[in-house]
Amino acid sequence: MRWSLKELYPSFQSEEYQRDLASYKELIQEINEWSENNLFQVSNEKETLERYVIYSQEANRLGVKLMVFASLTNSVDSSNNEALNYLNKVNVMTNELTKSNVLFQNFLKEIMDLDSVIGSSNILEDHRYFIESTKEKSSFLLSQQEEVLVSKLTTTGSTAWSNLQNKISSTLSVDIELDGEKKKLPLPVVRNLAYHRDFLKRKAAYEAELNSYKKIEESSAAALNGIKGEVITLAKLRGFDSPLHEVLVKSRMDKKTLDAMLTAMEEYLPVFHSYFRRKGELLGHENGLPFYDMFAPVGNMDKEFTYDEAMKYIIDNFRTFSNKLADYTQNAYEKNWLDIEPRDGKRGGAFCSNIHPIGESRIMSNFNGSFSNMTTLAHELGHGYHGLNLKDESILNSRYPMPIAETASIFCETIVVNAALNEATEEEAFVILEESLSAAGQVIVDIFSRYLFETELFNRREDHPLSVEELKEIMIEAQKKAYGNGLDHNYLHPYMWVNKPHYYSAGLNFYNFPYAFGLLFAKGLYAKYLDDKDVFLSGYDELLTATGKNNIKDVAMKMGVDVHDPEFFRRSLKLIQKDVEKFLELSK
Repeated sequence: MRWSLKELYPSFQSEEYQRDLASYKELIQEINEWSENNLFQVSNEKETLERYVIYSQEANRLGVKLMVFASLTNSVDSSNNEALNYLNKVNVMTNELTKSNVLFQNFLKEIMDLDSVIGSSNILEDHRYFIESTKEKSSFLLSQQEEVLVSKLTTTGSTAWSNLQNKISSTLSVDIELDGEKKKLPLPVVRNLAYHRDFLKRKAAYEAELNSYKKIEESSAAALNGIKGEVITLAKLRGFDSPLHEVLVKSRMDKKTLDAMLTAMEEYLPVFHSYFRRKGELLGHENGLPFYDMFAPVGNMDKEFTYDEAMKYIIDNFRTFSNKLADYTQNAYEKNWLDIEPRDGKRGGAFCSNIHPIGESRIMSNFNGSFSNMTTLAHELGHGYHGLNLKDESILNSRYPMPIAETASIFCETIVVNAALNEATEEEAFVILEESLSAAGQVIVDIFSRYLFETELFNRREDHPLSVEELKEIMIEAQKKAYGNGLDHNYLHPYMWVNKPHYYSAGLNFYNFPYAFGLLFAKGLYAKYLDDKDVFLSGYDELLTATGKNNIKDVAMKMGVDVHDPEFFRRSLKLIQKDVEKFLELSK
């Protein structure tokens, strides 16, 4: 139930890690010296660009290995100070490449016929998107001295704030009384009680969770203000209209696509409100669903899984889609690529890390045996399958933007959920359908509330640091607008801004709408799969491989999808509406 990291390194003090650390330091120095001598003026464009691409590949391979080993170790053991120290050390070393990156972007700006230069070389042609997109981003570049200074200051600014909040949240113990016994439990364990069948335990967990955040609310608010203040300052300096504009550029997504999706989402919010209210009624609530019952099980289903059973179920159903997907999952399971046990010091939630330098992935979750937790494993394994399709690409062509990142994961989750629905009794189908709608409600409605919250947070942070009370107020208002009369407004979650780690990363602003895009894009793709499975399969892996070297609009067009048209998103939401209608009918 714990992952193996020995495929990366035996330990931080091992000969392998220390050798690569020394090699990385030497390589950075070599790249910087070469850049100063060769990127100060335009000459020998083809050879210079080729050399820089090769250097970038080498630096990325080493840097990623070193960084991932430290971050994965830290994610499951926040008290491991050695991991945190090396995480910071590698981050500082990587920032030393800022100078050469700036020189490279300035070099690209001066090349008159970049298209011809790229076309004259196989290695450059293979990295066309990397080079052209780098040139586009150069228009938002500060001076070389400023960029170097910024990279150094962020290690003691946003990165330090992020590390602080991660430390205090992952080590937070929750005081809770269960069955008359007072306990101290890790936060992920308490949050998992939201899925418990016992109403008293769910409510006690909700109240204990909110009370626990009072211990860290001031420090979390300070961290959030520090990080968002830095983001706003740098976005302005670089010439972005706003932090959202910066996110869209980095996400390879235009505002027209975002607006098309948000338009469709807002139109369909009442559909979700009807689901929430009905669930509340089934649980005995007259004023909408209280937040503590958001994930409460409804109906009876004995589908609980051991870890082994969950993986077998996932693998068997993945094989109905493709052997390649099932074989990847079997391999991940057999080679201990997953860490699924909740424990002290381990961060909450779930994630997948695709480790391109070794062609493997690592998946973290906090598994409790529920059907929902099983589908979470399927979701994260989808991320891993995405990485599998990119492992033979250059590492510079292996990074895909956030909105497209959820495509394979939600697609894999859909495979498992639909398989469960097909073999279920009517009662089981009702439960599975409800859990599926609960998940969709999070990705559409809760994501919409988080988008509203972060938009307002950035607007107000322009003027002043926000107090704890102000942050709670904004979160509550965002939840009221998104959830409408679906939730009981006396029982919302004012501390959701403390709980979500994405808010505390300067590089992950607006890490909310990508999930909605992923769900709606994946549902649209799944409909195409059902229409013609053979044709779809031949294009699906190609689409995943293309995500590292195309913008979102072009990736979507490979499957005949126009993401500028709200109607595409409406069609996907109509599929969810049908599920809501079926849920309402079955619940009578």
